[in-house]
Amino acid sequence: MEPLNVVLTMRPAALAERLFDAAAHARLAAVAQVWPEVLEDLTTPDGAKALEHCDVLVTGWGAGYLTDAVMATAPRLRAVVHTGGSAAGLLGPAAPERRMTLTDARAANGRPVAELTLALILMAGKQTLPSARLYAERRAFIDREQAFPEAGNHGRRVGIVGASCIGRQTIELLRPFDLAVSVFDPYLTDDDARDLGVRKVELDELMATCTVVSVHAPDVPETRRMIDARRLALLPDGATLINTARGALVDTDALVAELTTGRIDAVLDVTEPEPLPADHPLWSLPNVLLTPHIAGSMGNELSRLGDNAVAEIEQLARR
Repeated sequence: MEPLNVVLTMRPAALAERLFDAAAHARLAAVAQVWPEVLEDLTTPDGAKALEHCDVLVTGWGAGYLTDAVMATAPRLRAVVHTGGSAAGLLGPAAPERRMTLTDARAANGRPVAELTLALILMAGKQTLPSARLYAERRAFIDREQAFPEAGNHGRRVGIVGASCIGRQTIELLRPFDLAVSVFDPYLTDDDARDLGVRKVELDELMATCTVVSVHAPDVPETRRMIDARRLALLPDGATLINTARGALVDTDALVAELTTGRIDAVLDVTEPEPLPADHPLWSLPNVLLTPHIAGSMGNELSRLGDNAVAEIEQLARR
């Protein structure tokens, strides 16, 4: 079996060291000849030289748009393996004519998002944010049954907005827990809902009946600011909104107005804009936990993305 010619492109090039450990490199070497340099720019003469005999192009964050002109310098290219969460919009309009394989790491990258979401949902159910605020305020014994009589995850109803890849992974991780899960997704069928073990509802009902709501819908024109002032007002007192998807799905001004009342809490890994201006009120509201877009793969989780790419290349080599 002739080895595949593989080229890696991402920016910064050092990202490849985090994606591919020694074991991944050994697996690659068994099925492929890897171009010795990780390229940050394919439009250069070095890029054109690397692509001349390239069979598989491995892309990463910052790789840039693969224009038709760039693709024309890769006559043998049969697959683009993206190590990021989505390869949408990566290729030029002529790419479909090439009938290439295009893969991404959305499932692998979704795993840590779902894991963090699981942790946040369970923390929200235990009313961790308000109890921590009260403890810091009083700095004394807290009668938890008197202060937080509704806390706990026994039978709590959790709302998942979007049965996306990450939404479904989150639902799967929630299975072992004694939670009732409602899902809003206009494309979720009754059969899918039954297989997932969830209750399919409209968004207004989800917002009104769930005390923890986690957002997992895609960022498309139809979903922009879908969580608006009217829907935020539907949330029960003491509810928590979790957003690890995209900031544009929530109306930021409306969320600030609702949070300012102190009626609900929010855990936001994404915002609109991102990052927020330094003087934005979300930085200082006591019932908000802001994290710097950490839900997706980071640190040692990056190697999962590299392993996913290697598995795709091994499968291509067997064809």
